[in-house]
Amino acid sequence: MRSQRCRSLRGDPVLGFLKKRRRAKLLARPFPDEWARILEANAPTYRRLPDELRAQLHGRVQVFLAEKTFEGCNGLEITDEIRVTIAGQACLLILNRDTDYYPDLVTILVYPSVFYADLAEPDEHEQIVSEYTEDRSGESWDVGVVILSWEDIADFTSTGRAGYNVVLHEFAHQLDLENGAMDGVPRLGDRARRDAWRGVFAEAYERFERATNANRRTLVDPYGAGDASEFFAVVTESFFERPLALRREYAALYDQLAAFYRVDPASWPPSGRETTALEPGRRTRRRRRSG
Repeated sequence: MRSQRCRSLRGDPVLGFLKKRRRAKLLARPFPDEWARILEANAPTYRRLPDELRAQLHGRVQVFLAEKTFEGCNGLEITDEIRVTIAGQACLLILNRDTDYYPDLVTILVYPSVFYADLAEPDEHEQIVSEYTEDRSGESWDVGVVILSWEDIADFTSTGRAGYNVVLHEFAHQLDLENGAMDGVPRLGDRARRDAWRGVFAEAYERFERATNANRRTLVDPYGAGDASEFFAVVTESFFERPLALRREYAALYDQLAAFYRVDPASWPPSGRETTALEPGRRTRRRRRSG
């Protein structure tokens, strides 16, 4: 399963034409009323979207659901609620752009609740290997798979914990992978943009790590400390879930994210969900796996 990354057939002009035509038909379809009700109930950011972006999201969701496979694990039955809730939040990240809809992603595996992974970790001398089991609420693989816990998705909706969104987190990792590495630098285009991104993120990441190392409360989930790719994923959560607070605390970082995602959530109607900073030491059960 880890032998190589999945590759889409982007270079074939015939397949490209057929895909474009198929997607145009999907984008033109009326969005089912029941799906809109699901998003209203289960995707808090959806309620804040301006009408133009909401209509655009509807089209993105229809393409995503037609092209990706959902599989239930441990007896979970995949329903429209599960599919639409996940697709609606994943597609928030690809608005206002020419997109190939997470081209390397094939399958979304959904567990009823947290799932468990058996891990082996060598010591610093690579002589002694420690084996242990870890519980997780999400993983993003570089071989065409995202894994999610439905309980964690539903819990986010019911508790209203702004700044925690496992779907945004794992799909941010998918965007991060599009440049060939999960390193906190997604595909940005020209060198000037990459250099600007690296400079702003390095400064913000350093400031964030100082706060977490000092055991201070942080706006951004402390889970992002120690790994640039995880920092990108958690600030993506904050960008969509707590945009006003993120813009106040990390203005330059917010601007970089707004340029990359091509939306400005701080300008959308407020949600009342911009809660206080997160407790130091809090660690969510999200993980990503690459290579």
